[in-house]
Amino acid sequence: MILDHRKALVVFSGGQDSTTCLFWAKKHFDEVRALCFRYGQKHEVEVDIARGIAERTGVPFEEKDVHFISQLSSGCSLTDTSIQMDEERRGNLPPNTFVPGRNLFFLSIAAVYAREHGIMNIVTGVSQTDFSGYPDCRDSFIRSLNVALNLAMEEQFVIHTPLMWIDKAETWKLADELGVFDIVRNETLTCYNGIKGDGCGLCPACKLRRHGLEEYLKQRRNY
Repeated sequence: MILDHRKALVVFSGGQDSTTCLFWAKKHFDEVRALCFRYGQKHEVEVDIARGIAERTGVPFEEKDVHFISQLSSGCSLTDTSIQMDEERRGNLPPNTFVPGRNLFFLSIAAVYAREHGIMNIVTGVSQTDFSGYPDCRDSFIRSLNVALNLAMEEQFVIHTPLMWIDKAETWKLADELGVFDIVRNETLTCYNGIKGDGCGLCPACKLRRHGLEEYLKQRRNY
């Protein structure tokens, strides 16, 4: 299969970051598809929200069941409801919302899927600026995985990370520039407790999202 540089696949969860990346991809590529994953996350409703956003924007959507990811390790509050979610960082340790291997598996599966559909470009919403302590959101990981995937399949995939070096306030700004600020604010699900829009306001994901939103709105008022 010859990979088409005009095509892109977005690893899509229906959250703030991946939705912003979806519209970024629609701006930069001729054909965009979205791939979502069910991995045993307690906020699994994000998959249905992702599907709805993709359908409303005319993006072909597919979901994959990868529950094996959550079965490989224990101690993750996103996949084990009996564990209380960390609200703050634990020193230099990843928070217990970290799912070991999640982005490794997501991007590897995405690359195989992309190859089957002749897609060269893979887009993911990871960020080293606001990486929340997750090691698989760092630029060094993405770059090394990109090389490994190309070697493993003798292809020339390009993994795009539009949010890698921007914070949440700048991510809101990007959504605004793309003309989808209201969609991202009201229709996406970032909350680990499964509440759409502004979320629960208590989980780490909601706090990070809210802080970025408040900072961006303050900047916008000063323009």
